[in-house]
Parts: sequence; structure tokens; C-alpha cells
Amino acid sequence: MATTQLTVPAISARNLPSFDGLKPSAVKHVSMGPLKSGCVLKRSFRGLVVKAATVVAPKYTSITPLGDRVLVKIKNVEEKTQGGILLPTTAQTKPQGGEVVATGEGKKLGNTKIEIGVKTGAQVVYSKYAGTELAFNGSSHLILKEDDIFGTLETDDIKDLKPLNDRILIKVALAEEKTAGGLLLTEASKEKPSVGTIIAVGSGPLDDEGKRTALPVSPGDSVMYSKYAGSEFKGSDGSDYIVLRVSDVIAVLY
Repeated sequence: MATTQLTVPAISARNLPSFDGLKPSAVKHVSMGPLKSGCVLKRSFRGLVVKAATVVAPKYTSITPLGDRVLVKIKNVEEKTQGGILLPTTAQTKPQGGEVVATGEGKKLGNTKIEIGVKTGAQVVYSKYAGTELAFNGSSHLILKEDDIFGTLETDDIKDLKPLNDRILIKVALAEEKTAGGLLLTEASKEKPSVGTIIAVGSGPLDDEGKRTALPVSPGDSVMYSKYAGSEFKGSDGSDYIVLRVSDVIAVLY
């Protein structure tokens, strides 16, 4: 009985699709001779290189932030769902909170010295892309400016956030279920609302003399805000929340 042969052409790196972080040299390719039917072609790939945080050498035992910077110990990433199912690395959400472990001396506005508004031990929520990540004393840390901190949060529910400075916490209004003509909308066709109710406000921004300026809005106000502003969160009750600066509020609704 004749043997069927398959011919595998040589693979060129030029024909490979381009992916971020994957260099052509990271893939080994060879030209192979005829293969008999039933043979399995094994492919070998190198692991992709992931950029790690800056590693602080063990000889350094403490870190003191300068100016208005804060050192935060990052909370561990959740590895399981509430039902106990293990999450793959790609499905784990990057934490946006942690504990303040050190602070700088503050900053100056004119001749006035402004101290850091958060204290050591406070649990804070911060901007997702802020700061510089560090591997220190076996844990992940982040050095960031105080202005990148949204507020303090002593529970696991975002509705309990206490905003800092000029930031406010808004509970987003539910999307409209019907059109003006009474047609039901599908989830995909519902327009994302940019209206909500203020839950909490910060103490206000600092003026040139280092004094707080009261915010023009208060808890309970219904407001409209810029569509692409702020950072979104999901509350424990399933409601949507957003944290943004008061300057992103464009109108108060009555």
C-alpha cells in the first residue's frame, strides 16, 4: 500500500502576523522534509516577556517619598470569583487600591506648606494608570502623587468612598429601557448615560493661598457630566458608579 506524503513548506518570519511585544526573533522556524500521514507537527514558542515593576534591592529597608508623593502597598489581585472559581491571569482585574505606608512632606503653594491629605494606614483608591510600580519587601507597591488618589475607602464597596480634594462620587442613572416612541431597547442599543446622583464630594481644591474652595455641588444633586470623564466602578449592589473631578460636571439638573 502506497504511503501518502505531506510536504510542509518553509515558514518565513515575514509571513508571520505582528503582535505587540512579540519580536520576529522570538519564534523558531525550520524547514522540514516530507511527513508521513498521522504525524503531528509540534511547534515551539518562547514565552512572551512581560515588563515587571522596578525591583528594590533587599539592602534598602525603607522608602521615603518626596514632596506630595505617597507610597501605597497594593492589594493582592483576586484569584477566585465569589463562587470559588479560579481566574486565569488574563481575567484577573488589576487592583486600584491599597494601604498608604509612607508619605512625603507635602508641597508648597506660595509661602504656604500643604501637608499630604492622607495618613499612613489609610485605605485608598487611585487612578489605574498612575504612579511607578515597585517590588519591595516581597510585596507590590506604588509611588504616586496625592492628586492621583481618588479618595479613601475603608470597606469593599465603592459607594462608601470618601473623595479627596475636587473629586466627587456619582451613582450613574440607569439607561433608558425604551425609545421616545415606546420601543424596547436591547442591551447593545442602550445609550450609556452621562447623568447621575452625587453620593459624596471632596473637601474642595486649594487656592493660591492654600485655602479650600467649596465645591459648587452637593450630595443628592442630580448632575450631567462629560461623557468620557472619570473612572467607572461597579458597586456591590450591581449599580454603576463613577469618580470624576468637579470640573467634569457640566450641569445640575432640577
